[in-house]
Amino acid sequence: MGSKKLSIIVFSGTIDKLMPVGILTSGAAAAGYEVNLFFTFWGLQALTKKSIGQPQPIDKNYEQFGPVMMQRMQEMKYPTWDQLIMQAKEVGEVKVYACSTTMEFFGLKREDLADFVDDVVGVATFLDRAEGGTTLFI
Repeated sequence: MGSKKLSIIVFSGTIDKLMPVGILTSGAAAAGYEVNLFFTFWGLQALTKKSIGQPQPIDKNYEQFGPVMMQRMQEMKYPTWDQLIMQAKEVGEVKVYACSTTMEFFGLKREDLADFVDDVVGVATFLDRAEGGTTLFI
């Protein structure tokens, strides 16, 4: 049996999707998984320096839970989604990739991205790195 691998395509930039990305990444890294995160479209927007540390929008289906959830997380001193990813990078093999095509669409440059981004890659490169593992689309 080969090594354990989890790859996540991060399409959404809403907090109700970003938190599970952080939690899954953290848990998988702690369990010894290789983790590959591919941020594209609205997920990529959340990965910009301008967006990191700012309140992220919540999906309309869950907006009534947003304020209560955020207050509870603050009371618990629970890490934010990006803090979870940075912590996971310290624990295990976690790579964060930005989609090159989406960067072009949005007019973003490498220096616009959070410092914990490892590389800007295309779909083919991400698929090569994800091969042989479980891939999720969030």
